[in-house]
Amino acid sequence: MRRRLLAGCTLVAIVATTGSLYFSEIAGLSPCGLCWYQRILMYPLVVILGVATVERRSAVWKTALPLSSLGIVVSAYHTALQLSPGVQCSVGLGCGSIQWQGLGIFTIPRLALVAFVLLTAGLVGLAVLDRRGG
Repeated sequence: MRRRLLAGCTLVAIVATTGSLYFSEIAGLSPCGLCWYQRILMYPLVVILGVATVERRSAVWKTALPLSSLGIVVSAYHTALQLSPGVQCSVGLGCGSIQWQGLGIFTIPRLALVAFVLLTAGLVGLAVLDRRGG
């Protein structure tokens, strides 16, 4: 169960990282300041969780949970800014601007929020299993 949770979390981090690189490098969308903070919090999780999956270290939640939890805060704030028209952030594009929208509800910060929530849920599950299993 622990290895599956680790592998699932790793997969979520890989998909989120690949998606962000697709949006900026292939689709040509410039990331705003808050997007960069979300990337800073997501990208290391690919390596951290990937290595932990290979080495079967479920205690990785101690390292990864702060990153994913902070990612929720930044992504939720970014999503809230998008719901407030005319708001600008200090770096580059306005953080309130919507450059891409999928299925009528998903924006890039909302996708990041979903990824961080999934990661945090998986890591909390690992923490529970780790504490119960000794």
